[in-house]
Amino acid sequence: MTFPTERPAIWLVTGTSRGLGLELVRQLLERGDSVAATTRSRERLLAGLGGRADTARLLPLTVDLREEAEVRQAVLETTERFGGLDRVVNNAGYGFLAAVEETSDREVRDMLDVQVAGVWNVLRAALPILREQRSGHVVNISSVLGLTAVPGWGLYCAGKFALEGLSEALAAEMADFGVKVTIVEPGYFRTAFLTPDALALPTGATTHYPAIREMTASHLKLSGGQLGDPVKGAAAIISQVVAGDGPLRQLLGSDAHSYATAKIEALRANLEATALTAPATDFPAA
Repeated sequence: MTFPTERPAIWLVTGTSRGLGLELVRQLLERGDSVAATTRSRERLLAGLGGRADTARLLPLTVDLREEAEVRQAVLETTERFGGLDRVVNNAGYGFLAAVEETSDREVRDMLDVQVAGVWNVLRAALPILREQRSGHVVNISSVLGLTAVPGWGLYCAGKFALEGLSEALAAEMADFGVKVTIVEPGYFRTAFLTPDALALPTGATTHYPAIREMTASHLKLSGGQLGDPVKGAAAIISQVVAGDGPLRQLLGSDAHSYATAKIEALRANLEATALTAPATDFPAA
């Protein structure tokens, strides 16, 4: 599970045309590592790098993560180009802000196809390599909204809650094979996440949720003023992977830590409130 020192590490990173994914690619290339970067727009990825990084060790791959065959081909091209695979970062995703009632069947399926099924496609293609070599690291980029939920973010939270569950199970399954799993839980970072291009809105918005409409407007205005620095965020992720240690969950941002702390306190209060009633449904002790 140690980070390779005799050669550049080989990374596969999804969702790399902007935000944390783009910054991860830039910093990994600066380190001298090899990076296979999947994106829906190769042109936007290269434009985002803007000549700021040596792309000799970059393999840009146009991939629809919802298509299993495309994902398997991407992993194959990665191993053929670089001779192996060491680290996998599942970063692709997008925001969605709407009330649960307003969210259509198509919008639900589109989100979960990317945030859950897409990750599973990557894992099915990459894990056999990591398992057989008995080393590697999987980084799943979740969100603090994978730990707690707020109004208007029901669909996004559903995808991230699912990602957290599969990541916990994966971490236990991979432990005996020397493959580490990290769940990254950022707060608000100063990326394009809250721009109209990246934040999806419902096609069936109603007049019944004015507070969510106000939240949408305030979030769009927040873009460019978020607390988190993506340069520092990407560096923190890379640092933990290189070190090869650290907890299962990596919280990024003081806002994320505050949200998570509040959730733990609420959960603890709930547990205490049900401590006496929970055993009432058990069969009597023999």
